[in-house]
Parts: sequence; C-alpha cells; structure tokens
Amino acid sequence: MQRVTLTLDDDLLSAVDALAEHRGYASRSEAVRDLLRSGLGHEDGAVDGDAYAALTYVFDHHKRDLAKRLLQAQHDHHDLAVAAMHVHLDHETCLETVVLHGPRRDLIALSHAIISQRGVRHGALQIIPGTNEGGVMNKAQDEGY
Repeated sequence: MQRVTLTLDDDLLSAVDALAEHRGYASRSEAVRDLLRSGLGHEDGAVDGDAYAALTYVFDHHKRDLAKRLLQAQHDHHDLAVAAMHVHLDHETCLETVVLHGPRRDLIALSHAIISQRGVRHGALQIIPGTNEGGVMNKAQDEGY
C-alpha cells in the first residue's frame, strides 16, 4: 500500500467525513478507498477481467414489446445473467434487478443495451470486482471476513 496526499476543499472534506461517519468507516482513508473503487469500477477500460454486477432498472411494462425485449436481452446473454428479480411497483411500472457475472466490458455493454431501451425510466449498474482484482473481495479477505 502506498501513501498519497490529497488536497480537498473544506466542503468536500466535510462530505467525506460525513460519509465516513454515516457508513461507519474507521478512517477517512477507508472511505476514500471505497469511493475510488466505486468510481473506477464503472469506467469501461478501468480494469479488465471478470466482475460481478447488479443491474437495476425501472420500466413501463405497457410500453409495446418492452418486457419481451428486456427478457430477450437477458436470454441473449444467458452466460452473464446469474439471477433476476422482478417487482411490480404499481399498475404500469416494474423494477428488475439482474445479478450478472462475467467480463467487465460485457457487463457494461449489456447494461447499456438494457438501460437505453425506450420505456426504461431509470437504470444503474453496480460493479463489484472479482476476487483477482484487489477489490471488494480481497478487502473482505484482508479484514478477516
């Protein structure tokens, strides 16, 4: 591990401190490391290799053939989709969460293909690095989980 020095304005440092306290981090360094991991995990070329991800999106199930297209996208990428959960939010709106595993670039491409569908109102991809990337899984191992 290497030590670096960051210069932050007072408001940004206060936000980091508030986040660290709210989430129960032992130090600012832990909070900043997790923020960096999170930010870097969403860059298309940031880190190659396998990853896990949760793709969550909200869509209008009355939109013509949208549910069918979304399901077809999952079937077309059956090698990436591990599990899915479908929730009816109201009469017109559904929320789906799909757990994915595979090459990071493929996970990002699939998420873009789903989120960009006409009728998808909100979408987000949360990438969790695989065990060989020095990310979340190794952090848990380092801390004895």
